[in-house]
Amino acid sequence: MKSLSFILLLTAFFSFVIAGKDFYAVLGVSKNANEKEIKNAYRQLSKKYHPDKNSDESAQSKFIEIGEAYEVLMDSEKRSIYDRFGSDALNGGQQQQHGGGDPFGSMFSNFFNGGNPGGFQQQRQHPKAQPLIQQVALSLFDFYNGRNVDILIKVVDICENCSGSGSRDGKVHNCSDCRGKGRISKKQQLAPGMFQQFEIPCQKCAGKGKVIKNKCGICHGKGAHEVEKIVNLHVNPGDQVGKNTILQNEGSKAPGIDAGDVIFQLVESNDSNFGYWRIGQNLYRTEVLSLKEALGGGWTKEIQFFDEYQPTINLHRNEGVIVTPGEVEIIKGKGMPNGYDEYGDLYVEYKVVFPINNPKLVKQIHDEL
Repeated sequence: MKSLSFILLLTAFFSFVIAGKDFYAVLGVSKNANEKEIKNAYRQLSKKYHPDKNSDESAQSKFIEIGEAYEVLMDSEKRSIYDRFGSDALNGGQQQQHGGGDPFGSMFSNFFNGGNPGGFQQQRQHPKAQPLIQQVALSLFDFYNGRNVDILIKVVDICENCSGSGSRDGKVHNCSDCRGKGRISKKQQLAPGMFQQFEIPCQKCAGKGKVIKNKCGICHGKGAHEVEKIVNLHVNPGDQVGKNTILQNEGSKAPGIDAGDVIFQLVESNDSNFGYWRIGQNLYRTEVLSLKEALGGGWTKEIQFFDEYQPTINLHRNEGVIVTPGEVEIIKGKGMPNGYDEYGDLYVEYKVVFPINNPKLVKQIHDEL
């Protein structure tokens, strides 16, 4: 009886250890780890335990365990289930959703969140590709008037040469090792006469269940490849710096992965600013006056402006009107557009140049005034 009780206790213990895998401990990260921390941990550990680089007998099983942990923790749905119910709750789901492939070794990782974008992922629903985020530099002139901008972007798209199959001849075969299941059953001895059976991703097909013998020469079996395309961005007059414009479904896509979005973030360049700068919907500039102009008035200055229908603004002082250093003139309605027929204001700060090293010129100005 004692022997039977010991075996039962041992069985329960090993069942708990196997069923209750701590994927966070496998990767050496905390339960609050973000995607970047998980990716970094996976990258380091997978390199360390990769069978091609580590000859230790336990390296392969450790490498597989690391891959399983990464697959779960990088999938928000799987991670949520794992956090609530443990790894046992994922057994069914993992048989349907196959990962595999190098999650950081190619351009596809930027668009597909580290997954394999090949045409044979068996998933219950198609995930959406990661958005492409790109800055667009515009001059203040463009922000004032608005414009349409054609932008060349690089995205991943379904291969037209093989229609996304990844195969040169269109033929795709079931993996001979896993017989198309994507996973292989393994048996582990827990104690004399006691075994635990579990599944691991198939190494030959990287968990996809399919293999391509005659790979497409364009996408090299991936079913998708990098392409360039032109998209149009509309900038409204008065748009704010930092505004994000989302072009839905214009980003990368692949077989089994829906098109992501393109996000353009507006930034300001130093071109065509004509000496102005912007804060909110108001414009600002500095205008320099000579001492004679500041003290005597009687001048008009024509300064360049952004308005295509009124490309200049006149600054004027009557004779005898004094402008003090640092004086600010506010010109209503000459700021940035703000909605329909609404504009901010223009603030002009005057600076006066004093001829400190030229006493004769100072005396001449004094006599003239």
